[in-house]
Amino acid sequence: MGGVFKALGDPTRREILSLLRDRDRSAGEIAEHFEISKPAISKHLDILKEAELVSAEKQGLYRIYSINLTVLQETVSGFMDLFEKE
Repeated sequence: MGGVFKALGDPTRREILSLLRDRDRSAGEIAEHFEISKPAISKHLDILKEAELVSAEKQGLYRIYSINLTVLQETVSGFMDLFEKE
């Protein structure tokens, strides 16, 4: 759960997830929305992949990224369980 919260702690990574909510995108398409370098975007994508918030599939010359809502939902659910009274 900690890796997910670490990944979500950065506003750029949250914006990447927001972009992927609409549709799957290549790293280049994601980078077009930011004023930072493509290597910096790749680093953010690697962190999101490590947290399993996104997955990447090679299609020809490109890696297509998609959001993994299941991990996000499980993390939020687990977090909320910490506050439930028994």
